[in-house]
Amino acid sequence: MIDLVIRSDKVVTPHGVGAHDIAISGEKIVAIGALGSLQPGEGGRLIDATGKIVMPGGIDPHVHCSWHMPNPDGTAGLSDPPPIVSRAALHGGTTTVVDFARWTHGNTIQGTLEKRDQDWIGECYCDYSYHVMIEGALPTDIFGQLAEAIQAGYPTIKIFTTDIRPSTRGRMVDFGDIWEVFKVMSAEGGLGVIHAEDNDIVMHMYDKLIREGRVGFENMAEVHNTLSEDLSFRRVMRLAEMVPGTALYMMHVSAATGVAAIRDARAKGLPIYGETLHQYMLFSQEDYKRPNGQIYHTYPSLKNSEDQEALWEGTRDGTINTVATDELCCTLARKVQGKRIDDTTGGNAAVEPRVSLMYTEMVEKRGYSLEHFVDLVSTNAAKILGLYPRKGAIAAGSDADITVLDPGLRRVLNSNELHESDYTPWEGREVAVWPCLTVLRGQVAVENGELKVAKGNGQYIKRKIDQSILSGPRL
Repeated sequence: MIDLVIRSDKVVTPHGVGAHDIAISGEKIVAIGALGSLQPGEGGRLIDATGKIVMPGGIDPHVHCSWHMPNPDGTAGLSDPPPIVSRAALHGGTTTVVDFARWTHGNTIQGTLEKRDQDWIGECYCDYSYHVMIEGALPTDIFGQLAEAIQAGYPTIKIFTTDIRPSTRGRMVDFGDIWEVFKVMSAEGGLGVIHAEDNDIVMHMYDKLIREGRVGFENMAEVHNTLSEDLSFRRVMRLAEMVPGTALYMMHVSAATGVAAIRDARAKGLPIYGETLHQYMLFSQEDYKRPNGQIYHTYPSLKNSEDQEALWEGTRDGTINTVATDELCCTLARKVQGKRIDDTTGGNAAVEPRVSLMYTEMVEKRGYSLEHFVDLVSTNAAKILGLYPRKGAIAAGSDADITVLDPGLRRVLNSNELHESDYTPWEGREVAVWPCLTVLRGQVAVENGELKVAKGNGQYIKRKIDQSILSGPRL
C-alpha cells in the first residue's frame, strides 16, 4: 500500500528535474510516476508541493558531535551532542550526517566503535554514520583491525598529516604508517578521508608568529597557509598513486593550491575526491577582523578571495564534489574563548542553514542547475562514501529521505530562529528558500517548522564503497 505521495513540478531525480509523483511505502520510495498518476492508499496522505523544489535529503559528510573541546573556565568539555545537531539537521533539510569515531592508543577499533555508539544510539533524530579516525604512531595490530572495520561497513579512514596546533601533538600519522594504511584500504575497498596540511610548515609558522608577538587569531591564515596545503596534498596523493587502488577524499579543501593538486591528480585518472566547506566559499581571512571573528574559523584557516574563487571553480568543473560544514556546535562563549593563533576553536554551528545557503549561492546567485546543487549537498557524498543509492537519490528502492524547499519561505537568518546554538556565523544573511518539509525513511520528520519525530529515530547506516568510486575519478 502507498502510505504517502509527494507531488511536485520540480522533482530532482537521478534522471533530471521533472514533474512527478513520488510514492512511498514504509521507509522506501516504491515508484516515481507522472504528475497526478499516483494516489495514496486508504488512510495515506497526498502532499502537493507544486511550485516547490523536491530533492533527496541533504547529506553532511563532516560533522563532530560530543567532541572534545575546552570549557571557558579551562576544564575539559564536549561540543553539543547528537540530539541537538541532528534535530537542527532535520530542520534544515539534512537527513544523514557522518561523524567520526576517534581511536586512541590502548583501545581497539571495535572498542572505539562500540564506545561511539554510546553517544549516538537512541540519541539521534536523523540517520548517521562514522568515519574511523586514527592518530599518532600506529601499533602493528591496528592494520588488521582496520581491514576488519572496512569489511564490517566502516570503510572510511580519517588521517591527519598535521598536529594542527602545538597543544594537540600526537594527532599526526607519519607517512610510513599512512603508507601501510593505504595498503589496507586498497586491498579491502576502503577510502582515505584526509586532513592534509604540512606539519613542518604549520609548526614553523606557529613558532615564527609567536616569536614576533603576532599571536592574535586574525593571523591564522599565515599559519595554516596555502603552501602547507599545496605540499601536503601533493605528497599524500603521490603516496596514494604509489599504492594502486588507493582512493582519497580530501576533506575541507580551503585553498586554490589544494584545488589545483586534486585537479592534477584526477587528470592522471586517480580516484581523488574533494570536499570543501561553505565557510571557505563564503568567508575569507578578512572576516577574522570582524567582531567575534572567531565564529568564522575552522581548521585549516580561511584564505583569501582568490582561494574562494578557486573553490567555486572547483565545484563547477568537478574537482570539488561535496560541500560540508565541519560541524562543531557550541555556545558563542565557548566558540570565542580562544583569541590566539594557538587556542582558537575550530568547527561551526552550521548544519541547519547549509542546504538553503547553498541553494541561494549556487542556484539563485550563480546559475547552477538544480541537479548540480543536489549533487554537491547530497548525491555526491552518498556516492563517494558508500551510501548510494540507499541515500542521495529520489528513485524506486531508495530510502524515502526527501526535502522540500519552499521559495515562499525566503528569510534572513537569525540565530533565535535556528535550533543549534545561541549564535550563527550566518546571522543576517538572506536565503532564497527554506525547507517546509523533511521526510526521513518515509516519516514526516519536520513539517512547517515543527519536529514530528522522536529522539532515537535515527539509524546507523553501514556503508560499502562502490568499486567505480575506487577505480577512478567517477564524479
